Amino acid sequence: MPSPYLLIIATSARMLAQIAYQAGIKAVVIDLFADTDTRRYATAWRQVASLSLNDLLPALEPLLAEYPLHDLIYGSGFESFPESLSYLNQRLHLIGNTPAVFVNTVNKQAFFAVLDSLQIPYPDSVFTPPAPDGGWLSKPLCGQGGLGIRHWQAEPLAENYWQKYQTGLPHSVLFLADGQHLQVLGFHRQWTTAAGSDGFLFAGLINCTALSARHKALITAWLSQLVPILGLKGLNSLDFIQDSTALWLLEINPRPSASMQLYGGDLLSLHRHACAGHLPTIYHQDKAGTEACAYQIIYAKETVYIPDTLAWPQNCADLPPAGTICHTGQPICSLLVRQKTAQMVYEQLQYQQRALLRQLPCL
Repeated sequence: MPSPYLLIIATSARMLAQIAYQAGIKAVVIDLFADTDTRRYATAWRQVASLSLNDLLPALEPLLAEYPLHDLIYGSGFESFPESLSYLNQRLHLIGNTPAVFVNTVNKQAFFAVLDSLQIPYPDSVFTPPAPDGGWLSKPLCGQGGLGIRHWQAEPLAENYWQKYQTGLPHSVLFLADGQHLQVLGFHRQWTTAAGSDGFLFAGLINCTALSARHKALITAWLSQLVPILGLKGLNSLDFIQDSTALWLLEINPRPSASMQLYGGDLLSLHRHACAGHLPTIYHQDKAGTEACAYQIIYAKETVYIPDTLAWPQNCADLPPAGTICHTGQPICSLLVRQKTAQMVYEQLQYQQRALLRQLPCL
């Protein structure tokens, strides 16, 4: 009989824990934040300083001893710790891309070589420092969520590559894959924010875009080429830039992404079945997945304190425990807003962010 438990490990595991809870799955969680809602959705949880093996093992081993854990779904955070993913693959059944597929997809040189072979356009990228002419971004080789991306000013940086700044609107697409074929679940308009020294932090996305049918078909055609070459399985997302005339591919995130939250249905089951080689013939969204919906991260503009008297809005998530200090540039929480129109969504996001930040005492 299959175990009713599912191990979830990510930088922030709240989203996956919540989706598992709603599907009747007993989530055992390891992440870096241990937010109050993560604890509420989890059967058991452990907080770690990072996803390195040194930090992960002391949390993992007691959980493996206490619970009949067999399956693991992983989220963001392993980009910098592929050795941890390889270890987990030896101990558990990974529901997701294999460590080899994951590493090959996030390895920028290998990934750009695949794009070159397929003649898929992406911003000019180099792996030695270019001339600091103001037109380049420096990006971490093992980045996530826009952390560490900044305009290149010739300062010394290790473990980075450089990419020409490309004007346009950032987008993403969420898709299911079985290693050979794929099904697109939805396209999204994304936005970033500047916080601290990071100039391009992922800040949110909405399931409403102005992409043409031609552009959507082009992205789908790119994925039809990339999925079998990379061997992608399960839920993944692709980031791209749309300017006035063209599309530019940025990267593939070979794991479940934040855009899952914009859609209804049992996406964990779809992820599990796709990883086993079974794509649905068609993805049917429920009403929650057809409204205008956006997810937005609220970052601290200055150092703030979470008081125990704070009444979180109902649509807030990723809630830090009372007493938490959030420094400038750190995430405070997130908002998930559904409305009839995109304009109503944007207005509610703006209003709620301002209202929440006004309630937080500064230090």
